[in-house]
Formats: sequence, structure tokens, C-alpha cells
Amino acid sequence: MRYWWVNQNQTFRQETSGGYLWSPKRTADGRYNHFYENMRVAAPGDVVFSYCDTLVRAIGVVQGFCYEAPKPIEFGTAGRNWDEIGWRVEVRFTPLAKQVRPLDHSSALAPVLPAKYSPLRSTGAGNQAVYLAEVPDAMAAVLAGLIGPEVALIASHAMDIVTDDRSRSASEGEEMKIWERHLEDQIRTDSGIDETTRVALVQSRRGQGLFRKRVAQIERRCRVTKVELPTHLRASHCKPWRDAANDERLDGENGLFLTPTVDHLFDRGFITFEGNGRLLVSPVAHRESMARMGIEVAAPIFVGDFTSGQRHYLEYHRENVFLHRSRS
Repeated sequence: MRYWWVNQNQTFRQETSGGYLWSPKRTADGRYNHFYENMRVAAPGDVVFSYCDTLVRAIGVVQGFCYEAPKPIEFGTAGRNWDEIGWRVEVRFTPLAKQVRPLDHSSALAPVLPAKYSPLRSTGAGNQAVYLAEVPDAMAAVLAGLIGPEVALIASHAMDIVTDDRSRSASEGEEMKIWERHLEDQIRTDSGIDETTRVALVQSRRGQGLFRKRVAQIERRCRVTKVELPTHLRASHCKPWRDAANDERLDGENGLFLTPTVDHLFDRGFITFEGNGRLLVSPVAHRESMARMGIEVAAPIFVGDFTSGQRHYLEYHRENVFLHRSRS
């Protein structure tokens, strides 16, 4: 179990009532952000301290791993400069009966604050540059002592209240489908795109049409299972269709042929590939399930050479889709 601190001054009501955390993937100027990347580290059963308006107001338990999702509509004007696609983590929040003001307990908290990426200043004031920050065990213990038995009770039963994976996965997939249908509608009504290209772009979302034909000029079989029969192969985007520009959506070098189960693992970030062809498996991937899919990862797996264009798109996949548990 890990402990986290989330600053929710802009979105406390929406996130706690909706049962989630949401952040952009990058800052407004496109830079890497440690606190956004922490969304990809949070895991089921982790405990989250929710901070808003100088108070720790709620405790949450992480329900599942991070996934891509559109910015919640209910955010309204909050985060107007954020990208439309970001990271989402499902969290079950419990409002606290005793809400603690860190400013009133700075002497107790200051010695246990993390040396780097602290959510609080030594004075007890919140660090507004922080979204999701990891809380050291010592700091979590002090917070638990200040709040009272609610924290210990929630933490001791954290894994017991993680919701069923099947219903959560269905919700995640449906939300992204709704967003992609929205993008399709934008393409269909864009007068600046000719009809032939519009059709090709819409078909490419499902790995069909012109995109599939272009992938077939490079790929002949599933990179992992070696299946060659076209009926059993999906043309999968390395840079996801939802994140790609129109020319990238149709670029054959942005594609791999994968069988459906491998496509699922790749699309959800459980696997990816290095430029040299080595298969990488996320630390959060369930090894037993992968073995049942016919993918044994006990020894390194190499899937062959990639073109320079494929290596470019795979770099995006590793950085923006692949699920990390830690970041160097």
C-alpha cells in the first residue's frame, strides 16, 4: 500500500462525488509533470488524502490502475488550458468527520515531509504546484493520528473495498468510446476534409480501410503470436487514434498487426515495445492472465525489427500509454 496526497482546490466536489481523480498528461506547454505521472503509479488499495481549501476533507481508496480518459464535462471552466485527454484513476472517497487543517499542526508535520515533491510547505501551507504527491509512511502516520480512527479503519480494509474489476473495465472502455465517437463526429462535419479522406479516417479508428492496407505493406503477422491469417489480425495504432493527428491516423508506420488479445494488452498499456524489438511488460500486468493468453514473459521476447517511423510512434506509446509503476 502507498499513501497519496491530492490537492483538489479546483475540482474537489466533482472528483470526490464522482469517485475519481483526473489530471492532464502534460503541462500546458507540453512538459513532463511529476505529479501527473504519479497517476500512473497509483495502484488498487492505495490510500489518498484529499486536501481542499486548507483542510484534509476526505480519504479515498484507489479502485484501479490509471487509464486514458477525456476531461470530465463537470469540470466546466476549471482547467480551461488542460488538454482534452488525460489520466483518470477511480477512487472511492469517504468524507471525514474530523477535518484537519495542516496549518494548525506544522510542528508535527514539518519533520516528516518528503524532502522532494512535498505537498505541504514546512509552515503547513499547501503547495499549489502539486496535484498528486506520494506521502511517506511517517507523514501518513502523523496525519492518521491527527484525523483519528477513520484513517486506520479505511486503510485496514482498503483492499476489501476495491470494486469489481469487470464493471470498472467496462466503464473505462465505454467512456473512451464515447470520446472517440465525439472525435468521429467532428471529422464527419469538418468541411475542410474531402469525403474520401473522411471515410478513411473514420474507418482507421477501427483499424480498417486505408490504414489497414498501409499497415499490411509493412506488417505480415502478429508481432507476438506470429499468427498470419488476416482474419485474426487487428491493425493497431501505436500512437492511439484518439491522440493522433489526421495524417498520423492513416500512416501505416503508426500501425502493428496484433491478434485481439495482444491488441487489448497493447491498447491498454500493459505491454509495449522498445525500438530494438524487445517486448516490455508493465509491472501492473497480470502475469497469470498473460500466460493463459499464450504470452510467457519469463525470458526476454524480441518481435523483430521496426521501421524508423514505427520506432518514432512506439516511443510515444512507451511514454504516454504504457503503464509505469515507477519513473527514474
